[in-house]
Amino acid sequence: MSNTNPAPRVRVTAPAAGRPRRTTVAREIDAQSPVGEVYMRSLVRSQLRLALGLLFVLVLTVGALPLLFVFVPWLQHGRVLGVPLAWLLLGGGCYPVIIALAVVYVRRAERNERAFQDLVGPR
Repeated sequence: MSNTNPAPRVRVTAPAAGRPRRTTVAREIDAQSPVGEVYMRSLVRSQLRLALGLLFVLVLTVGALPLLFVFVPWLQHGRVLGVPLAWLLLGGGCYPVIIALAVVYVRRAERNERAFQDLVGPR
């Protein structure tokens, strides 16, 4: 008698070659790929732009005080409670401006980092 049983079926599978692998931004950064470098460079640029902008504001406000004293003589020679007005402005007026700029810097830098983290984080 002849063998009437058909040959068993064999399924041949292979990985899908045409489908791109899903990579995340975090993996790109960790691998230090060119794409990851672009993302990191954008974060560094945004932080640098923020720092330079606030430095410019600091120079315009606090750094311009000596010029203000030169061009407005009554500020240089004025007195408040026996203390020269120039000293009060330099000693007491600069620190609130510096502290305010520091607070603005920290808040905006954290906002930049949160935006970057939202971009990089899992979706």
